Amino acid sequence: MRKLLMAAVALSFCGSALAQQSAPAFQNNQSEAQRKAGGNQANAELFYMIERLQHEVRKLQGELEEQRYKLDRLSEQSRERYIDLDQRVLDVRKQLDEQPADTGSASPAGRGSDNAQGQQQKRESRAYRVPTQEEQQAYQAIQKLIHEDKNYDAAIDGLYEFIAKYPEGDLTVNAYYWLGEVYLVKPQLEQAKQAFSIVESRFPDHRKASDAAYKLGIAQDRLGEKDKAREQMRSVIAEYPGTKAAELAQSYLK
Repeated sequence: MRKLLMAAVALSFCGSALAQQSAPAFQNNQSEAQRKAGGNQANAELFYMIERLQHEVRKLQGELEEQRYKLDRLSEQSRERYIDLDQRVLDVRKQLDEQPADTGSASPAGRGSDNAQGQQQKRESRAYRVPTQEEQQAYQAIQKLIHEDKNYDAAIDGLYEFIAKYPEGDLTVNAYYWLGEVYLVKPQLEQAKQAFSIVESRFPDHRKASDAAYKLGIAQDRLGEKDKAREQMRSVIAEYPGTKAAELAQSYLK
């Protein structure tokens, strides 16, 4: 009996030990599963956050491109209005210059003499403002954009800024001329025609006037205005005899 009692106690201890040994293994497996589930959830949340950020970035990039396009259009429209206004002022001046001083008393011969005298006064040389060192450096930077970098859009912006900052100077006339040249290359022929016309009409005594007059005829020709182009070339030959522009105009007419 005593032996049976001792055996029962031993079996009881063994059962308790086995239970204690098996319990941690089960609990460990459950904890590992929970950790994995938690890690998967964190990864899913991180992936979702990255997707949202990428979506926001794409949205912002689209809005930025749209604003950049609008700014480019506004800048282009401003430049066109600027040169168009300048051209209108020139047209008004030209009409005033062509009006006779006294239509009631002047004879046809007298009017012809007045027009010739007006043209002579128009061609008389005037003293252009000598450019400063800063102005020369700014002009050379624009020339680099045109001839070396071939960055014509940046050159156009630079030329407009130069004309606004340094008006009525010797290099200002050059800036108008090169504005026409760059527009001719792009090609934006209407803008080129207006720029060359400004040089020819406002600064007829400047060294760039003959070249601008010839290039105005080229712009007209490329726009399909053949009659105007031929008339312009004949005017170059008559107004600027002995110049390279007159030779080129003569070659064009041939």
